[in-house]
Amino acid sequence: MDLPFQPTEKVLLPIHGSDALFPVNQVYCVGRNYAAHAREMGVDDRKPPFFFTKPSWTITTGDVKYPPNTEDLQHEVELVLAVGEDVSIFGFAVGVDLTRRDIQGRAKENGKPWFSGKSFVGSAPISEIIPIKGSEDLSDLELTLKVNGELRQSGSCSDMIWTPPEILCEMVADIPLSQGDLIFSGTPAGVGRIQSGDMIEATIPDRAILSFSII
Repeated sequence: MDLPFQPTEKVLLPIHGSDALFPVNQVYCVGRNYAAHAREMGVDDRKPPFFFTKPSWTITTGDVKYPPNTEDLQHEVELVLAVGEDVSIFGFAVGVDLTRRDIQGRAKENGKPWFSGKSFVGSAPISEIIPIKGSEDLSDLELTLKVNGELRQSGSCSDMIWTPPEILCEMVADIPLSQGDLIFSGTPAGVGRIQSGDMIEATIPDRAILSFSII
């Protein structure tokens, strides 16, 4: 089959304990999946979570350049689900959903999509993928995020409104979820502003770590 140009190369992520790489397909995010975070954002925590997307080019494993057109860049630490064959959970990672909060806020006020607030180069930093072991219960995992060594976010995945299996069930009811997809599963309370020169460390203690600078 002839193509007018070469397809864009896949984003590939390292897999812990393996020389293999995880090929990224689509990137999905779950909004308002922690009641405490919904409340800190001034939203009714009785409303159910929802989905939005980021392009795969937002994924990065390195430092992040401070994005343009914002004075309020914020961090959101998240458990990331890596989808495998037959819509199973292949593994997980710790990620940070970086958000231009001022741009997102203006979009909300005008009833517009969040794309510009959520999607810019490097807005989805992520650690290596940790393969799951059997029927591992990911709801037991903890999340932490530090800025320049100061603890900003600390939460348990057990506080999710939709658990990882429920997230998959909700998604496959509406979209063709596929192997290679990544799902940022929501953030606990404590999101806050970061700036150029800050060092970010996000962890799932004893399992996954992600360190990067805002440059």
